[in-house]
Amino acid sequence: MAGLEWSRIIGQEKAIELLRRAIDRDYIAPAYIFAGAAGIGRVLTAKCFCQDLLCIGLEADRRESSRKRFLVSNHPDFLRVEPTYQHQGRLYTAAEAKESGLKRKTAPQIRIEQVRDITRFLSRPPLESSRSVVVIEDAHTMTEAAANALLKTLEEPGRATLILIAPSTEALLPTLVSRSQRIPFSRLSESDLERILRENGRERVLEYPALLGLAQGSAGEAIAGLEILEGLPEDLPRSLDRFISQRLSKAIELAKSIAAALDTEAQLWYINFLQYEDWQKRQDRSTVEILERARRYLLSYVQPRLVWECTLLELAKR
Repeated sequence: MAGLEWSRIIGQEKAIELLRRAIDRDYIAPAYIFAGAAGIGRVLTAKCFCQDLLCIGLEADRRESSRKRFLVSNHPDFLRVEPTYQHQGRLYTAAEAKESGLKRKTAPQIRIEQVRDITRFLSRPPLESSRSVVVIEDAHTMTEAAANALLKTLEEPGRATLILIAPSTEALLPTLVSRSQRIPFSRLSESDLERILRENGRERVLEYPALLGLAQGSAGEAIAGLEILEGLPEDLPRSLDRFISQRLSKAIELAKSIAAALDTEAQLWYINFLQYEDWQKRQDRSTVEILERARRYLLSYVQPRLVWECTLLELAKR
């Protein structure tokens, strides 16, 4: 039978038990919060749950059709919402923004226009399934106006189930949390994390202990970190050793490369990586403090190239 299998989810037995029991007993809450760190299985679990929700009450042949349509993102009773950037009156997902070459100075958000789309989607009865299903990824990025608008929808969801994916319930409005059932997701054990990385062909993560440390049990964060590292220009080091040993003139060139190659979000991650990697080797507080100042300047919108020039010069002098 076509479709996603619950067995693909690793290390989230408690969440799976709660959700499958709800389906077996036909006791589905109007809203759920999948709470936990990114990259530990929340999205995959949401897909498995949504797939099964859309099949409730259907005959075997219609279940098969429903699963196939869901897998190709063509199910009339399913809506996925993710944070967007706004540019010239149009909303772009992260993927669309990257493809269009848009400069992204701020983080994407779930906007009130998107919540209005949810309201319109739920205003009609489901067409093929017994309920409509909506997934809101990174729900903690909702603007205040969007969160308040969603609250009205949660008060009268009709024949629908909404799933909010967020790092924690504390990241959401208490009024949203009070109207939702929380499904907890735990950090992955070291063995589960290694298994996921190997199954996804990302064994190279294991070559960088600092990546595993920063990921803190999140396969998604470990893989995202590896992609940043592998995307760095060859002259940019994966260790502070090379920064500290460079001539002062070379520091200026490296600063230019960092500012040109990485957006602000990636630069902040790079600082985290360098701090963690160096602390594991030397436990030198002064180095951590130099990099921490760089983080503060970047967050204060100081010109990135200038930030890195000052930081690398200071490191080189040591």
